[in-house]
Amino acid sequence: MKRFRDRRHVPYAAAEMFRLVSDVESYPKFVPLCEGMRVRRRTPLEHGIEIIVAEMQVGFKAICERYTSRVTCDSPKLEVRVEYIDGPFKRLESRWTFRDEEPNASGSKRSCVDFSIAYEFKSAALGLLMGAVFDKAFHKYADAFVERAGKVYGRAAGSLRSLS
Repeated sequence: MKRFRDRRHVPYAAAEMFRLVSDVESYPKFVPLCEGMRVRRRTPLEHGIEIIVAEMQVGFKAICERYTSRVTCDSPKLEVRVEYIDGPFKRLESRWTFRDEEPNASGSKRSCVDFSIAYEFKSAALGLLMGAVFDKAFHKYADAFVERAGKVYGRAAGSLRSLS
């Protein structure tokens, strides 16, 4: 099973980054390989938790696959968990956590964003064909969200420090 983890410090509040990751409908605008997203169901639970069942279409050149996942957005914990339901994977799990840090010298907000993913394709052939492409895309995920934060919140991202 492939695993990837990226932890970085960003010039945005943890709640701001949480909102970007929770906004799954916007993924086709900026997430690498994401060509489409359809929310099948959105279920608000108690205590600021929301469950989203979504179908993502991913593609690269002539290859296009769809998979369905359960996205748990836990606002009080500032955590987003993704669990695989159906599609070309044998297993796929990812987790985002967001933690505020002390403001920088000028008083600007900062947070630590931690992203991890583990996945395995059902088909060895698809794994060989798409594995390297997925690896590259996952390495760019955190960058994509930080760049999106700059566009949405109107502040330049400045320098990022990756701890992966």
